[in-house]
Amino acid sequence: MNKFNTIIEDCSACVGIMGLGYVGLPLAIEFSKKFDVIGYDVNQSAIDQLMSGKSYIQDVPDSIVASKLNKSFYPTTNHEKLAKCDFIIICVPTPLTLENEPNLAYVKSACETIVKTLRKGQFIILESTTYPGTTEDVVLPILESTGLKVIDDFCLAYSPERIDPGNANYTVSNTAKVVGGITEECTEIASKLYGSIIEQIVPVQDARTAEAVKIVENIFRNVNIALVNELALIFERMDIDTWEVIDAAATKPYGFMPFYPGPGIGGHCIPLDPFYMSYKAKKFGLIPRFIETSGEINNFMRIHTINLVEKGLKQVDKKIYGSTVAVMGLAYKKDIADTRESPAKKIIEELVNLGAKVRVYDPYTSEIKTNAGVFISENTIEDTLNEVDCAIFVTDHSKFRVMNLQEIVDVMKHPVVIDCKNLFSNTDKLVYFGIGKACSFVDNK
Repeated sequence: MNKFNTIIEDCSACVGIMGLGYVGLPLAIEFSKKFDVIGYDVNQSAIDQLMSGKSYIQDVPDSIVASKLNKSFYPTTNHEKLAKCDFIIICVPTPLTLENEPNLAYVKSACETIVKTLRKGQFIILESTTYPGTTEDVVLPILESTGLKVIDDFCLAYSPERIDPGNANYTVSNTAKVVGGITEECTEIASKLYGSIIEQIVPVQDARTAEAVKIVENIFRNVNIALVNELALIFERMDIDTWEVIDAAATKPYGFMPFYPGPGIGGHCIPLDPFYMSYKAKKFGLIPRFIETSGEINNFMRIHTINLVEKGLKQVDKKIYGSTVAVMGLAYKKDIADTRESPAKKIIEELVNLGAKVRVYDPYTSEIKTNAGVFISENTIEDTLNEVDCAIFVTDHSKFRVMNLQEIVDVMKHPVVIDCKNLFSNTDKLVYFGIGKACSFVDNK
């Protein structure tokens, strides 16, 4: 164990990062400022791009990739190079199955890759979000299938990722890092490793506790978003502006935290992670009603958006079938290019299923892949809205907030706007429906 302390202190450790996506690449670059880093990924095109000094992650500039490339950062698809690593950190996806159960295939595959070269004196850390018990019950048995034993031959810990794409204020280095090891000593060593690049380390009792921390963070957000989404549905019927209510409530200096409604939740964490906890709770004979109901409410908001489209088009004597509808914003949150689990996907699929002609636009990403096909973003807002019957603003990109509403009216065939993110206020010249917004239109026109 003293060896680990020494190589961290003198910066001679070699750190391996498995999975160079939204979590792995920023982490790899941060570690490369102090250590040699082997960045491993099975995606050859991603590695080729990195080898040319180019980044595919918005938060990682090309310039920093180029400055570290082949100096302290070594991207590769060759798993054998992981043999030289003292620390190997797993940053792979943890999606859901079609039945909304945990899919640990990527985690298991990463572990099976590690065992091909696992040797004495290595330290393995899992960062992928998962249910409590994964590190000990899934990762550990695969690693010990080599005949090597944890503690005696290698170390193991869990440290949940806390990456918020597009957040310039909180990055890898200044976001507190939770760490839990298989043993107290493993926790101490992993904490020291992360502490060499991150300002605040939060050691917890063990790996299970660390896994639970991440799940709680995302369930908290899922539940609170579901609450305001349900209130938005109620307040719409009561002719009350949900956004004004929440902003006014947020003036209370204690006991309230503002969350806002929308067309559903996206990203790789909030839509998926609560189901990991739900799955595990059932293994202990418990029915996680609160968690599952929250997921159902948030998923329904995508269909509610379609319902608002139907109401809006009804005001101009149109139906969804045969109408041209523009979906404005493909990313799951503002000012980023990430479309993972974006509400826009389900909205597009439902529109196509109902017979609409769909155009899409996003200033940050060029396309979105859906079950209804790949949709390519138009070049400009004007091109997208020209002669359309309805526009749905799904994402609150800053570029949308500064739009001139008169220009929208001028280019659209029918000025029907569905505002999912409270983008617009002066809407007199529009047929306007907003999620959680008071509306004077009657349903039976």
